[in-house]
Amino acid sequence: MECSGCGRGNREDARFCDGCGATLARPCAACGRELRPEAHFCDGCGQSVEAAPQRSPHEYTPKHLADKILRSRSALEGERKQVTVLFADVKGSMELAERVDPEA
Repeated sequence: MECSGCGRGNREDARFCDGCGATLARPCAACGRELRPEAHFCDGCGQSVEAAPQRSPHEYTPKHLADKILRSRSALEGERKQVTVLFADVKGSMELAERVDPEA
């Protein structure tokens, strides 16, 4: 897979360029449209881009836990709180964030 940023060739399964660290686009297997890195479904044809099929929570949640969750549903609704949020931007941080892995 060729990096659109620096032109370097990368392995087909690579998610990031090993030359410049840029995120590599993947094509949809069904229609070929370029997918965003965080996409779970193609925004062109709606096809799932995950290798494994999506499983229902009923398939992997133990019955005793599912019953407890359903019995205490009102307790799971959460609460409202008043909070203060500060948004700050450091010069050049957005450009840096676009070039590196989110976990970095």
